Amino acid sequence: MSRETISQSISIVHPISLSHGKNAEVWDTTGKRYIDFVGGIGVLNLGHCHPRVVEAIREQATKLTHYAFNAAPHAPYIELMDRLTAFIPVDYPVSGMLTNSGAEAAENALKIVRGATGRTAVIAFDGAFHGRTLATLNLNGKVAPYKQKVGVLPGPVFHLPFPSRDNGVTCGEALKAMDRLFSVEIDVDDVACFIIEPVQGEGGFLTLDMEFAQALRRFCDEKNILLIADEIQSGFGRTGQRFAFSRLGIEPDLILLGKSIAGGVPLGAVVGRKTLLDNLPKGGLGGTYSGNPIACAAALATLDEMTDEHLKSWGTQQEEAIVSRYESWHSKKLSPYLGRLTGVGAMRGIELANADGSPASQQLTQLLALAREAGLLLMPSGKSRHIIRLLAPLTIEAAVLEEGLDILEGCLVKLA
Repeated sequence: MSRETISQSISIVHPISLSHGKNAEVWDTTGKRYIDFVGGIGVLNLGHCHPRVVEAIREQATKLTHYAFNAAPHAPYIELMDRLTAFIPVDYPVSGMLTNSGAEAAENALKIVRGATGRTAVIAFDGAFHGRTLATLNLNGKVAPYKQKVGVLPGPVFHLPFPSRDNGVTCGEALKAMDRLFSVEIDVDDVACFIIEPVQGEGGFLTLDMEFAQALRRFCDEKNILLIADEIQSGFGRTGQRFAFSRLGIEPDLILLGKSIAGGVPLGAVVGRKTLLDNLPKGGLGGTYSGNPIACAAALATLDEMTDEHLKSWGTQQEEAIVSRYESWHSKKLSPYLGRLTGVGAMRGIELANADGSPASQQLTQLLALAREAGLLLMPSGKSRHIIRLLAPLTIEAAVLEEGLDILEGCLVKLA
């Protein structure tokens, strides 16, 4: 099967062609089976082809495949927004809009905060990833490959260190950098918002420092700056709760959603304080495909499965299995390249590092190939592409999870 018609600017992690999947397993076009620890890069918290999601898609496809909501509203969009806003664990009135993706949610959030504050400057964080659209590129805390060869990006955007126990950056260091930023680079009164991931995804599954999160929330309140939480990858149960910001003891003003919102069907959302979402003129928000009926039906089925009981049990099962296995590997010095375990809940990363602590990027590339050959798909992350992202479906069977970890263990031993 030729790939000459596909842009060569698209990077491929695994040079295979998939045919079908079921829960945490996929098969390629040759019939080879793989255990999937990639999960569509965090899209498939409910696994491949979840029966409830598939049935919802099938049923909706016989009723209405599309209508542009801004032309004439349709029932799946209205029902989903009622359910979704009730699902957001905050104490203020919530409203929102549906988008086609997480990046589109971020773009709309930028419009919303500009309209609400009359300001344009945005503060993001080192290691961040918020999308590949032109405006979101500038939010990303990494140049290569996202910002290369595209010229001047929309702004102004400034970056701060991301404080986390997983990267050694302390709350104090981040606050000191913030103080310098507002002393040297930009007037705080020109800042519209901070945008931050409660757990960085692309950055290597780094958990935001709780003390910093709460200090940032207080600072934003004092300076009339809005706080955006990007929960596109960390949301919908990945950390064992509905959303990761709840672990930090804060409430963001806007929340970006995507990935696992609709069981694999393209959908995103920006939700938050109703006063913010209602501030732009009529027609300022919307989109032809945003909130497609089939995507909405898939999202409604997803929410049916996302009970707090399910999320807690799924997250606990996966977290305990990963942490237990990692601790065993670490205690018996399984590999000289085995570094830190990052993240929280079932959103975990395993760092590969050299003896001097530097990133072992070459070994991670080797590990991806070894694991794939043995029947396990893994995803890299981290600034130096040296952290394994573990994103198995939350619904993975215990035996399949253990089988995948067995394969990973065998491959770590072989690293050279």
